[in-house]
Amino acid sequence: MMYDCIVVGGGHAGCEASLAPARMGLNTLLITGNINNIADMPCNPSIGGSAKGIVVREIDALGGEMGKNADKTQIQMKMLNSKKGPAVQALRAQADNIVYPKEMLKTLKNQEHLTILEGMVEDLEVEEKKIKGVILDNGEKIFAKSVILTTGTYLKADILVGDTRHREGPHGEKPSQHLSDCLKKLGFQIIRLKTGTPQRIEKDSIHYEKTKREDGDMTPYAFSFDHEPNYDVHNQIPCYLTYTTETTHQIIRDNLNKSSMYGGLDDIKGIGPRYCPSIEDKIVRFADKERHQLFLEPTSLQSNEIYIQGFSTSMPHDIQEQMVHSIPGLEDAKILKYAYAIEYDAIYPTQVKQTLETKLIENLYTAGQINGTSGYEEAACQGLMAGINAALKIKGKEPFVLKRSDAYIGVLIDDLVTKGVKDPYRLLTSRSEYRLLLRHDNADLRLREYGYRVGLIGEEQYQKFVQKKQQIEQMIQRLKNHKITPATQVNEYLSQIPTAQLKDGITLYDLLKRPEIQVEHLKEFIEIKEQPEIVEQVQIQIKYEGYIQKAKREAEKMERLENKKIPENIDYQKIKNIASEARQKLEEIRPTSIGQALRISGVNPADISILMIYLKKGEKK
Repeated sequence: MMYDCIVVGGGHAGCEASLAPARMGLNTLLITGNINNIADMPCNPSIGGSAKGIVVREIDALGGEMGKNADKTQIQMKMLNSKKGPAVQALRAQADNIVYPKEMLKTLKNQEHLTILEGMVEDLEVEEKKIKGVILDNGEKIFAKSVILTTGTYLKADILVGDTRHREGPHGEKPSQHLSDCLKKLGFQIIRLKTGTPQRIEKDSIHYEKTKREDGDMTPYAFSFDHEPNYDVHNQIPCYLTYTTETTHQIIRDNLNKSSMYGGLDDIKGIGPRYCPSIEDKIVRFADKERHQLFLEPTSLQSNEIYIQGFSTSMPHDIQEQMVHSIPGLEDAKILKYAYAIEYDAIYPTQVKQTLETKLIENLYTAGQINGTSGYEEAACQGLMAGINAALKIKGKEPFVLKRSDAYIGVLIDDLVTKGVKDPYRLLTSRSEYRLLLRHDNADLRLREYGYRVGLIGEEQYQKFVQKKQQIEQMIQRLKNHKITPATQVNEYLSQIPTAQLKDGITLYDLLKRPEIQVEHLKEFIEIKEQPEIVEQVQIQIKYEGYIQKAKREAEKMERLENKKIPENIDYQKIKNIASEARQKLEEIRPTSIGQALRISGVNPADISILMIYLKKGEKK
């Protein structure tokens, strides 16, 4: 049978990558090694977080599934940075890591045009640099118009603990032994990366009185724009905060040579995540810090496991026992699962286009940790974009590429394909130059139109979105049209807020720009009947208007450079006076626009000027 699209791997990238083309009407096959590991959460039991929570909202705005599934299965919700500005606020959920995969599997099984097959893909069927299908480890060939690889950490995966190395996946599964060799033969540059996970301990063995309780927010939240929060804020499961001690640090320092990464194994090539380091890395790199915070996080309502967030290690089991028992509250903790590091193959991501189609093999796409990222959310958004673009190409439509000013998804993909990676890539708000535009609150306003155009947002969802936009605009106009004067009663009320009294008339729109004024204060002068999400959007748009307009102008400047396209067949060897490093980088990455070329490390403004002159001369010929 010929499929439109085959997705290899059933992790968070694979789920989105298979749902998208199926929902766009294409016959899709998801191949996974173990159907029970679909949407597995082998590391932290959470969805969202700083920048990542915004990505989950973006996935939902485009028609993806992660946000909806997180809402169904969360056991605690929090808005991070709620006391800071809207640019850095992001939602984080403690997810039930037993229920989350089950719910996602249910969604996949009920999806029309989608078939799930248990199997191990070990080779690709390629003809004249064009993908034709996949070959399973039993020799069976399955053909398709496009293939999306979302293999996670399973390419030649090794579990590392102390001086031991075992070729297996996160739960002891058989990894893919030959697929990365196949990719190498096809010309792909393969890199070795590493990540890790902490211990799981028995919840009843913790002395909670020695820790600090961390509850969920009393305001209900949802990742998805398609439903209201439907959980009891008073019935959330708490997390707990504790810290490492000097004893912990001394145990680690005394046994550093036993860690896989610091001498336990001498053949490690993988580079670990810079922004989620092991506890050994933290002790070595931040030797001046007296302690490091650790969060004790419940993994599921159906288990007695607690996850020690921030305590990833590759120490031997006996040393892990000492380390855990040196933590306040964990003196008698029973370890249910020991921590480990995992080393795996990935492709260097500059070999991938902005559509996530590979440059070497037509109609072959890659998404998730195979592209050098870390995190469920980073994987899911790539899967969604790869699935959309594979479907669009099959349908003969224009590709879908998000700009850096459109979404964090655009930032992530552009960083990967333009800059490459040295260690597993993690999204941070600091990676975006337009973070005031890319907020948690406005992901639907930025992206829902795109989701509708590609066919992942239904008519009813879209009309609800259109109505929301209209309500926002109508409320803004009402505030612009309503003027108050410096009457005695008005000034007395303003003094009570307190804010400066009026000397002249002022519109409510301009009054709301004052830092101390909230929409709530305007109820004295006008009826506010709009829903909270409309009020929130209006307040942010008005209060930050100047900053938002400035960011938009900067984005428009960059967009002009993005619109200056570079021909696919350009020969950089013919461009005289360009620096040799710039020439090599331009040849390797082959940017599609001047804007992308500007972001390549090693390409300087002088090189860009020479390139632009060369392109202009070409236009005149």
